[in-house]
Amino acid sequence: MFYLKMFFQYVAQYIKVRLQYRTDLLVEFLSDLLFQGVNLVFILIVFGHTKLLSGWSQYEIIFIYGFFLVPFAIFSSFFNIWDFNDRYIVKGEMDRILTRPIHSLFQIILERIELESLLGVVTGIAVMLYSGGKLGIGLHWYDPFLFILFAIGGALVYGGIFIIMAAIGFWSDAKTSIMPMMYNIGNYGRYPVNIYNTVIRFVLTWILPFAFVGVYPASYFLGKEEWYGYAFMTPVIGILFITLSVFLWNKGVKRYRGAGN
Repeated sequence: MFYLKMFFQYVAQYIKVRLQYRTDLLVEFLSDLLFQGVNLVFILIVFGHTKLLSGWSQYEIIFIYGFFLVPFAIFSSFFNIWDFNDRYIVKGEMDRILTRPIHSLFQIILERIELESLLGVVTGIAVMLYSGGKLGIGLHWYDPFLFILFAIGGALVYGGIFIIMAAIGFWSDAKTSIMPMMYNIGNYGRYPVNIYNTVIRFVLTWILPFAFVGVYPASYFLGKEEWYGYAFMTPVIGILFITLSVFLWNKGVKRYRGAGN
């Protein structure tokens, strides 16, 4: 209850601050929509030269992209720790975090929330509804609950991977990190893994399981029965990676010795 109360207090303060700069907030909304629109245009350009991509149709690819936007939006809202090394390790802000009687990772997540990124959830659902309508996808009464479960599982996969990347900073205090490269690799999860070679497919499934953010859970709603097992593994992989990330984070915090000359 204490952590829940702290969460809502942080969110309330964040909303107050953001509403003081409404124009800036509107510009961020528009820039996010433009970015998502560019990705859709890329998919349309690809299918302007072919009707199928490794057996996937244009609207199936668009549906996967729409699903990907939902867990990615949740991740972007609550796991915005891409500059952890530079800000908290190199510049010493971790010292401030550790003086407070609350878990350090929880504090950092709340300090860096960007709730405006949740607009991606609306955009993703809209894209899914559009492409799903074109594909004639039918829904069962339990599908919305599975969708929420898969979306949260995908967000935990993304969050877990990036917390692990951030935790590496406790062992390496270099200003630069591999976060930008990891963001680029994560984009591969928005496309069907069978368009890649065997090595990349293995990496995206078991090493850096970004496929569980997009294509695997989306395949359930697309009726790809051969991938149902992977789809239902999404929340399991999410819990596994977020648990591993918190474990490594706690180990790293114990190793941290503070900023100094």
